Amino acid sequence: MSSSSTVRPSPSTGERAGVGLREIPLPPYVTAEDAQFAVRAVVVHAPRSWSGGTVCRNDASPHPCRLHRWGTRVLALRGLHDADIAALIERGDPAAPLPPHPTARRGDPPDETHRPAWPTARRGGRPDGGRA
Repeated sequence: MSSSSTVRPSPSTGERAGVGLREIPLPPYVTAEDAQFAVRAVVVHAPRSWSGGTVCRNDASPHPCRLHRWGTRVLALRGLHDADIAALIERGDPAAPLPPHPTARRGDPPDETHRPAWPTARRGGRPDGGRA
């Protein structure tokens, strides 16, 4: 057996040549843990100026990379504005606590799960009031 390796063509993924990986799916609702992972993603995968343009500080892929985009989308779902996200990146601490949840009411626990506000009726959780 020789020590050289044989390059085999990889099976097709169904994507066109030159097209990058697909977006990372968002969670169905954003928990405090998801938001903390998102903070880590946007801070660790922050932009960095390089001779070829702006790249991801972590993996040198073109900025914004997949994880930075995912983190930004999760934090936006959590209610943070672009300025809040930029401040987290500027701070540079991947374990930074989140700013107070903008939709939280006074007295709500800080790690409350953020669920989308879907219109539901009082009974049965169905728009028709539980009547079939």
